[in-house]
Amino acid sequence: MGRPYTEGSATEAELKAEVERLKLLAGLGQEIKVVWRPCLDSSLSGEVRGNDLIIYETDEKEALKTLRHEFIDFIVSQAVEPYKEVANILVKQLNKNAYQNKEFVVEALCRLMFEGGEHN
Repeated sequence: MGRPYTEGSATEAELKAEVERLKLLAGLGQEIKVVWRPCLDSSLSGEVRGNDLIIYETDEKEALKTLRHEFIDFIVSQAVEPYKEVANILVKQLNKNAYQNKEFVVEALCRLMFEGGEHN
């Protein structure tokens, strides 16, 4: 195991150096920053929030491993984001169309049931 977190540890500097190395290798993610928030009782090892890779691991080796995982997660997520946006626009439009179609059918059924019954 790596060194556990202690005040004044070099791990934060190592994480920052590693994220810069990953950016250089990938040629991606220039906007990414790493934030080390070691937490013994966190249910997460790390997460991506906006452009921040937040690392909760207290152990140095695990923190580096988590950083690499979150970096890859970030750049993959950026690649699929345009597809998610298009899918969301499409779903919104389909929902609008479905609602309009439902309202049309409800009005037609109301005419059949209530207006048509007056002629009897």
